Amino acid sequence: MQIPENELPRELTPEQAVEAAYASELADVADRVRRGLPALVECDKDLSLFIYMNLRARLKQANLQCVLIDGRQRAQSDTSGIPLGFLATMIAQIRDAVRGSVERKVLVLPHLDLLTTSQGGLTTEAREVIPLLYENPDLVWLGLKDPSFPLPSVIENLFPHRVSLFGIARPRLRHLVTQKEARKLGTHFNPWTLYKHVSGINAVRLRKLLASLDGEDYPADARKAYAQIRQATLTGTLEMPNVALEADIGGYAKVKERLRKEIIDVLAMKDRLTREDDIKHIEELIPKGMIFWGPPGTGKTLFAKAMASALGAAITVVSGPELKSKWVGESEQNLRQIFQRARQSAPAIIVFDELDSFATARGTYEGSGVEHSMVNQLLTEMDGFHRDELVFVVGTTNFVESLDPALLRPGRFEFHLYIPYPDADDRRAILEIYDRKMNLRMTPAAFDHVVKRTGDPVEGAAAGTRYSGDHLNALCRSLARYRLRESVNGPTEPADIDRVLTEWIERPKLTAAEERVVATHEAGHAVCALFSEHATPIERISIQADTAGALGFVRYQDPAHRYVVTRAELLDDLCILMGGREAEALLLNDISIGSTSDLQRATAIARALVEEFGLGGEGVPVCRFRDDITGGVRVLSQMQMEALDRRTAELIESARSRAATILREQRSVVEVLRDMLIECKVIDAKTLAKVVGR
Repeated sequence: MQIPENELPRELTPEQAVEAAYASELADVADRVRRGLPALVECDKDLSLFIYMNLRARLKQANLQCVLIDGRQRAQSDTSGIPLGFLATMIAQIRDAVRGSVERKVLVLPHLDLLTTSQGGLTTEAREVIPLLYENPDLVWLGLKDPSFPLPSVIENLFPHRVSLFGIARPRLRHLVTQKEARKLGTHFNPWTLYKHVSGINAVRLRKLLASLDGEDYPADARKAYAQIRQATLTGTLEMPNVALEADIGGYAKVKERLRKEIIDVLAMKDRLTREDDIKHIEELIPKGMIFWGPPGTGKTLFAKAMASALGAAITVVSGPELKSKWVGESEQNLRQIFQRARQSAPAIIVFDELDSFATARGTYEGSGVEHSMVNQLLTEMDGFHRDELVFVVGTTNFVESLDPALLRPGRFEFHLYIPYPDADDRRAILEIYDRKMNLRMTPAAFDHVVKRTGDPVEGAAAGTRYSGDHLNALCRSLARYRLRESVNGPTEPADIDRVLTEWIERPKLTAAEERVVATHEAGHAVCALFSEHATPIERISIQADTAGALGFVRYQDPAHRYVVTRAELLDDLCILMGGREAEALLLNDISIGSTSDLQRATAIARALVEEFGLGGEGVPVCRFRDDITGGVRVLSQMQMEALDRRTAELIESARSRAATILREQRSVVEVLRDMLIECKVIDAKTLAKVVGR
């Protein structure tokens, strides 16, 4: 697609540029007007005067007179001596043109947006104008409308023919660049490369932009010139991010690979193509709408910024709640303006953060109903995309299941990228980045320790909340503050990690007797785990109350099998859960209420074995199950229900008896662990192995 320099124009006026860019569209508008059909042209304000001049010249050839109703006062018409305002003058001009006309004319309205509010309603003055617009059927109206302002139906209905002149068609770009300007863009001018950066700006604005290019002719590297163009096209809140997918985002190898292979690499391939058919084929394959979903804090917006950086695209991050307005129509107007600015700054990415805040399934709203209109407007804007426009929409959400199904169909938000909580490898990679950026100087042992510690639920957060990238960032910043506060210049050790994690936790002050009960309880769990064949190895035992809702705990290593769970493993889990209360009964001759949660979990596992999995172990496997239609639990016979309850109780009693047997046989080990916990508070895997020899 390289164009020889001598085939480019030497000079271009704005009028010539408009003709070169929009000739077919303007010829169609002029033809409709000649045949008596009112027409509406949607274009940017800085383009409207040149559009009018072009159409006036075309209509003059057909002996049609154009009357420009622009609100400017004419000296000969000012007889009162009292100057009228701009809008009042425009209304007076409309009245004079409509009621004084005796011949066929074309009345041109270049400022239709002045008759409407920002929400698309009619202004007070416009109510006086509307009857005039329909009064004289012999007149032909030609309107020019800014795309930022919606028109009410009563005005739109006046124009049966509408055309939108937005941006530039790719094949016409070669006619809008002069020879002098092409020299600033490298040795060989390729309009397809330039189009990526200017697809959303109009011909007049493009001419101003290209005329302002500086730098040497025929540069070996044209990136400086393209950077000037890129900076000049940024509008509103759009910015150029600088986030490297590999260097600035740790872990998430599969997420990165999919994003790279399905989006970034495909677009890079398009930039290398030279045949128009090949480029159009690639553009048909690229999804313009994407959903990045997953738990809070996992980096959904960061991935969008990394994608923008890789594509050289501008980005704007829009919060869903910020779009909503109590004024009718203003929320939809906010959406229109966001899309318009993104198109003018293409290539661009619009990120709707918390998309579910307004794009939940229609019919489920409990608010004012503005969400319904916002979803419709969003769908309208996305359906209006042209394939050669490099504008992408990314919606981030924690609740993808709540989104309106119309958004998720192919052609809209068809690319779904799940970004989960980071696993151990991801957490290590994220921590390595923060360690380098914050100069934390973590030792290998500290890395291992913090990766394991952050595998637990987050202290003080909602139940089930695990460590995300944001939590790891907060942890590292806390560690950096601690090092600064304590003037720590050496490496960060595991003890420093523990101090930062637990320094501000409100721990209960246990008496010696209470501490003995907790230590006995946790030692019972640990010994049952050590002597159960299918149990997961222990990583850490603590009675420091440094886990939310627990005076002590036994933490286990990541299981070897994450997706296949056997009956033997679940029976071992039952035994371990019963170990705490049985240790108390054995060594203290009493049982505390601290074993309540253990008993609840054991009951849930036993019921699941019997009632859900059919693994009760006696006779024919019978289980209760949920009806897919009603969602309710299908009721078995009374005899079968009693059998299931009886078998559940038998499993729990069997686990209790087994735990009691293990603890009696290993009483000395239980006592040693109990005493060590009282003294040291924490026992790690290495120390545990030395004590019990396994």
